[in-house]
Amino acid sequence: MRQQLTATWKALLRNRAARNRYQAAKARHDMRAWQVDRRKRTRHLIELGGLVVKAGLVNLTGGDRAMIYGALLWMAEKLQSNRSEQARALRAAKGAQAFAGVGDPEGTDPIVPAAARKSVGKPWEDQ
Repeated sequence: MRQQLTATWKALLRNRAARNRYQAAKARHDMRAWQVDRRKRTRHLIELGGLVVKAGLVNLTGGDRAMIYGALLWMAEKLQSNRSEQARALRAAKGAQAFAGVGDPEGTDPIVPAAARKSVGKPWEDQ
């Protein structure tokens, strides 16, 4: 009787493990619209965080989130000012140059936009 209970208990544990593996696999491949949207948003946020690292802000600030957030707020103010078009053009050109010089000649870096992989004409100066 004890052997049968032990065998039944082990079978139950194997069944639970199999069920958990099945549910995990199903969740990985779930293609409901809200999950697809959530995955896209998560990937986008991870890529944006990668840009903060790629720009060197983490090393320069020692990972101080308040300072990084303050710098981003300052940039948002500049982009909302009366000279926003000039600031946008300047920052876009500077970013494209930086992407071009990152050392990703194959274009395999998912963070680098395709438009930025092309070489930029002349160097832009910060004003």
